[in-house]
Amino acid sequence: MFEKEIDRQKFSTFIEINNLINSDFSDNEALLTRILDSATRLTEGEASSLLLKNPENEKLYFEIALGSKGPDVKKYSLNLGEGIAGWVAQQNRSLIVNDVESDSRFFSDISKNVGFPTHSILAVPMRMSGSCIGVIEIINKAGGGKFTNEDLQWLEIFSNQAALAIRNARAFEQVKNEVRELRDTVQDKNDRHSIIGTSPVFQEKIQLARKVANTESAALITGESGVGKELFAEEIHFNSGRSNGPFIRVNCAAIPGDLVESELFGHVKGAFTDADSDRRGRFELADGGTIFLDEIAELPLDTQAKLLRVLEMKTIERLGSGMPQRVDIRILAATNKDLESMVAEGRFRKDLYYRLNILPLYVPPLRERPEDIPELADFFLQRFKRETNKPIEGFSQEAMDQLLSYSWPGNVRELENAVERAVVFCKGTVIQASDLILTNAMSADDETYQNKTLKEATHLFKKHYIQRALELNGWNQTKTAQSLGIQRTYLSRLIHDLGIEK
Repeated sequence: MFEKEIDRQKFSTFIEINNLINSDFSDNEALLTRILDSATRLTEGEASSLLLKNPENEKLYFEIALGSKGPDVKKYSLNLGEGIAGWVAQQNRSLIVNDVESDSRFFSDISKNVGFPTHSILAVPMRMSGSCIGVIEIINKAGGGKFTNEDLQWLEIFSNQAALAIRNARAFEQVKNEVRELRDTVQDKNDRHSIIGTSPVFQEKIQLARKVANTESAALITGESGVGKELFAEEIHFNSGRSNGPFIRVNCAAIPGDLVESELFGHVKGAFTDADSDRRGRFELADGGTIFLDEIAELPLDTQAKLLRVLEMKTIERLGSGMPQRVDIRILAATNKDLESMVAEGRFRKDLYYRLNILPLYVPPLRERPEDIPELADFFLQRFKRETNKPIEGFSQEAMDQLLSYSWPGNVRELENAVERAVVFCKGTVIQASDLILTNAMSADDETYQNKTLKEATHLFKKHYIQRALELNGWNQTKTAQSLGIQRTYLSRLIHDLGIEK
């Protein structure tokens, strides 16, 4: 009777995840995490990892790691054939090892370094078109038990689901990229966003951007998240001699690590699994125009080296080709990170930093130019009241005072979100302070927390704090979890438990 109940639970989970795979491609990491979490629970493991193989260097990288030492484990990688997971990837075969100390294939360094004793491992390959693209491994059967062939069979089913999720996500990402490429390629001056700001410090930066536009040198745009760095990149491009050429945007942080070079430089047919045709990269699409590399600090070091060659030689090589191809492009880059510190720590190439930083442009945060807040707030108000068809005339004096006194850690993007939220909540013709729901005043003296128990106040603070983090990260749960230093699955549970809604 107990075995049948377990089987039904596993089958139900299998159906649930299978439905998700075929319906939701928007957050592949969340889906893979759910698959791995289900596999871990149903095989009664203490911890688990999902490793993906990089076809360029034949290394296995920990894409997802669950368990108490998950964040620490993700810092490591394995060579093909190294450790149990490396053996499974190399042989493309599943493996049960219930006594790792007696198995010569066991690689103990990671276990020792992170302080997580490993006694048994169950590992299966993830396959795409018959080839191994990664490995799922479960660590330690709960209660000191042994993994069984039934555990192995179910884990193989879940590995097939994970491979299917990866394939669907890659296909979905390719379609999105192609649509974006077409949009960016045909973009003209009429598609530009507005740069709004009359404060002296902001006008000074706009004038500097127009001077930068008259050159062909690379430029590095820096500033906090949400200040409008992309708008300045547009300003430079559309005021330059390349204004009639394409303006190609690339969010370096949004490209999966194993696809970065293919996305930037393109690939030839057969360069890797699923490369069934030649494909132009973003640099080729930008030929004759400008390429904007946002969040440049997120590029892997090996890709940074290739980007340096593009800057110096004005040539690219499609992945798998080896044939240099000349491109006529200007490179603009942006980051909210301290690249000098990253250079000192060895996380960003020094030579690339100096090559990009020929023309530096710093965009000041909103708190340093409060004079721009009324104009920006009105701009967003006009947009959102048109979208919602609400007859809102403006802001009350109290509401405007709140806008002017708030520190805006999320800058213009946070202001835009706050105005949109206020338009939705506004019940009259004037936005009141209560409609803004700004969360900067969260001290123990705030009336929000008065007459509440410690548990209630803590619950409320958590809700506000996490909701604000989600807003600052565009409601992307993966990025929000990283910014908060917690597991993606734990964040999902908090969102549900705290009743947070978008």
